[in-house]
Amino acid sequence: MRRLPNPTIIDIEASGFGSRSYPIEIGVVKTNGDRYCALIEPPPEWDHWSESAQSIHGISRGLLESRGRKPHDICIELNQFLGEITAYSDAWTHDSPWLNRLFFAGRIQPSFHLSPIEMIASEAQLLLWDQTKKRLEKRLDIKRHRASGDAYLIQQTYLETRNLVNTQPALAKLKGL
Repeated sequence: MRRLPNPTIIDIEASGFGSRSYPIEIGVVKTNGDRYCALIEPPPEWDHWSESAQSIHGISRGLLESRGRKPHDICIELNQFLGEITAYSDAWTHDSPWLNRLFFAGRIQPSFHLSPIEMIASEAQLLLWDQTKKRLEKRLDIKRHRASGDAYLIQQTYLETRNLVNTQPALAKLKGL
């Protein structure tokens, strides 16, 4: 397990779940805090739509059609923004196929690699993950379930759980003295 000072995180919102779903928004927060976010205009063959997914992320198909950007343009920008790094996802089993679908539609290979957050988070961090993420969501006052905000929340959850794991052994030793 590699220890990163501040990992780059990708989060993807989608039209739904399952094999016919596709990415509709991608958000990234880099190690240095720089952010990227884009709504994705679905190509005509991307026709699956889930009203229940829309109720979670609040993005309508009409918004994508009017304000979304072409997959090709987004892929170029992502490659320029990320370069040849590894970025992490806390929902890799969903985000990886959606990212592949985006790059396939864009007819470009990604310059970066997407990896599960579990590759860098310790087991102790993962045990604290859900409760820490909920607490941070309230503290950071994140109101919308959107890709860039979620990417930031995931990054902060990683950092907070790492900090908790690193300080708890020291606190336990102090209490035992």
